[in-house]
Amino acid sequence: MSLNRQDVVRAAVEVLDRYGLEDLTMRRLAGLLGVKAGALYWHVENKQTLLALVSDEILGQGRGGASAVAPIDEGLGPAEGLRRWAGAFRGALLRHRDGAEVVSSTLPVGLGRIDPAEPVSGLLERSGLSAQQRRFCSRALVHFILGHVIEEQTRSQLHDLGVVGEFDPQGEQEDFERGLELLVTGVCALVDGGDGAGGAS
Repeated sequence: MSLNRQDVVRAAVEVLDRYGLEDLTMRRLAGLLGVKAGALYWHVENKQTLLALVSDEILGQGRGGASAVAPIDEGLGPAEGLRRWAGAFRGALLRHRDGAEVVSSTLPVGLGRIDPAEPVSGLLERSGLSAQQRRFCSRALVHFILGHVIEEQTRSQLHDLGVVGEFDPQGEQEDFERGLELLVTGVCALVDGGDGAGGAS
């Protein structure tokens, strides 16, 4: 069987969706592809590189929804632009089992090509924020979304295993929106020069 890197990445996403991050091993991946584990290293240097490629696939593929890294429409104000970006980012993570954990494990090492904060930085640059302000605003938003979805996916999996008795997807959505709105309000206050008026509409 002739393999290329994209074949390996797609198979890795399939393993992730079936079995979860803990069981995304080179041995299991090789078994799915019908090759020996050593053959995978012709296409990916190591496990961390593979996870970075999977992270890029999660963030960029869309799969019927908005890509988490698509530029934010320049016609949108800061508040609505951030809400739409955050919804797309959360949706991309939720489409894959342990999606948030995969992405959060790769961002600190900088191996992935896709930075989910890039659309936010572009929006905030157009809104007049400094480079430093753009950095801490985008990082706060990314960290909130990753943390929320990691907890959401963990609770969902524990519910499926019968460890916890209740899981409320609608409640998770509402909690996410409330938390996001706190951050959006703060960012818009910066855009408006610190008075907090008008930017959160």
